[in-house]
Amino acid sequence: MSAPASGPVLEARGLRYALGPRSILDDISLRVRPGDCIALLGANGAGKSTLLKILLGLLRPQAGEVLLDGTPLSGLGRREVARQLAYVPQSHTPSFPFTVTQIVGQGRLPFTGLGRALGADDWRAVNQALADMHIEHLAGRVYTELSGGERQRVLIARALAQQARLILLDEPITGLDYGHQRRLLDHLQRLAERGYGILATTHRPEHALESANRALVLHQGRLLADGAPREVIDAGLIDQLYQVKVRQIEVLPHRFFVPS
Repeated sequence: MSAPASGPVLEARGLRYALGPRSILDDISLRVRPGDCIALLGANGAGKSTLLKILLGLLRPQAGEVLLDGTPLSGLGRREVARQLAYVPQSHTPSFPFTVTQIVGQGRLPFTGLGRALGADDWRAVNQALADMHIEHLAGRVYTELSGGERQRVLIARALAQQARLILLDEPITGLDYGHQRRLLDHLQRLAERGYGILATTHRPEHALESANRALVLHQGRLLADGAPREVIDAGLIDQLYQVKVRQIEVLPHRFFVPS
């Protein structure tokens, strides 16, 4: 399943969000386009998950707006949004022992609605998504019995079955071992190369450097930087975000940080 070079653009303009007197997000503007593989980098509590929820229409900002292909998100129906914008949560524990195929099939809900059986086109999308994520062998397994890395691949397959061109992921590599992290990040890179727009939150700068073609840096609710990862992520930024002194090591094309 390949995505076209053009597709919907997700845009945020001047977003502000607060809980009582505490500002969570302040004047956030950004764009996610097809082909972007964006790492939304920030420390814990920087506002990353709140920003994702606003971009998905799950929270309303107190100021500013989110637009999907130039149309305010607030004026679009949930199914209309879901056909263009998919969400992969940090974790998902259903109360029913769904199989992997059933979980991936949930990605077709924007097209079928609740309670309707999947048609031929839906099954083609489900089977293609399973193949794209190389998890056909897991199709009959119970989702809750899988490892963390396998579950994340299933949730990304569900987003692919949804046939949305923009995919937002909340800390997709949290809790995964190094091998599963690398394979998952490689999958996201390949999706961006095929024309999908990817925005994934992370608190790990090395993941942005290794796998993203763009980094958005969120610090204390404000957008601190937006650019190529190697241009914005350096030892000074690490100190500012995490209050830790590091030494920067260049082994081109890679950049590493070690305690100073």
